[in-house]
Amino acid sequence: MVTNHVITCFMENQGKILLLRRSSQVGSYPRKWAGISGYLPEGRSALSQAYLEIKEEASLCSDDIVLIKEGQVLQVPDADAGIMWLVHPFRFYVKHPGRLVIDWEHVEYQWIDPEDIKKYDCVPQLYETWRRVADG
Repeated sequence: MVTNHVITCFMENQGKILLLRRSSQVGSYPRKWAGISGYLPEGRSALSQAYLEIKEEASLCSDDIVLIKEGQVLQVPDADAGIMWLVHPFRFYVKHPGRLVIDWEHVEYQWIDPEDIKKYDCVPQLYETWRRVADG
């Protein structure tokens, strides 16, 4: 099984978190709901990659967000794809949600109650990933 490190960022405002629906053009889990996410290149810190992905996928810069928590890495096996995802979770507060603009990687987004993650067709173990950063 191949191992890939990825980051997942949960963006929060007024008690709601941002859920984004992945486009059909992405390489993994097209049309599934997710947080802001991306591969973590070797030698790069997870936090710096998180800021980069947020800028690319949501057009939010460091002045628009505040880090709330960095969670423990979660192992997410995908036997069908032959991949062990090592997910580095983050939670950020969004100061200016009106500045959010999604890129080609997503087709829509919603601000939802965190417990409602379970109601969506999400990437594997998204709720468990959220739990890693839910407190604090």
